[in-house]
Amino acid sequence: MFKKRENVTEIEEGKYLSPKFDKEGLIPVVTTCVKNNDILMVGYMNDEALKKTIETKEVHYWSRSRNEIWHKGLTSGFVQKVIEVRIDDDQDSIWVIADIGQGASCHVGYRSCFFRSIPLGKIKNNERIEMNFKEKNKIFDPKKVYKDKPNPTKI
Repeated sequence: MFKKRENVTEIEEGKYLSPKFDKEGLIPVVTTCVKNNDILMVGYMNDEALKKTIETKEVHYWSRSRNEIWHKGLTSGFVQKVIEVRIDDDQDSIWVIADIGQGASCHVGYRSCFFRSIPLGKIKNNERIEMNFKEKNKIFDPKKVYKDKPNPTKI
């Protein structure tokens, strides 16, 4: 679908998009908020999701748990509108800068999936590391929004 990866110089400094997908056909994506640069989430795209993201200007991911293309925000209403898509030097990871308005990106209701902070310093008990909540309030109630949808988190 995209330009074939032919040589290092073209990949690292050339002008044509030649993404490197892993053996499962996926490329990692970091999505940040255009308003404050917060990391909203990390996901994956396959070639079809990347193409849809480019063409629709709304972020599409590959859901590894559902094994399908996932139009982010279609269910919750908090669609990630693309401001810019960047790719790293060796074209094996993507950075999406998106606008989520006053919405959220986390399926548990917080604005960002990165709503907890891990304390730094000496660890006293590996099984009792208490994280600090950086976001106190949820943007939406996931039980209402995702009523009959399965929880994407697998234990």
